[in-house]
Amino acid sequence: MNMNIERTVLAFAGFMVLLGSTLAYFISPYWLLLCVFVGLNLLQAAFTRFCPLALMLKKAGLKNGTAFR
Repeated sequence: MNMNIERTVLAFAGFMVLLGSTLAYFISPYWLLLCVFVGLNLLQAAFTRFCPLALMLKKAGLKNGTAFR
């Protein structure tokens, strides 16, 4: 399976939400703030088409798709 920038961003966001949820359950509810941050970042990226992770992945050499610049 070829990973492009969009698939990697979505996989990373999903992992971060699961990680934040797990840490909130086992460690502290304050870890839910990580889930909120990821959700807000995804929301703003949907409207602005700007994603810091996408920029880093592009510089790392991943192929660009159509969702992010």
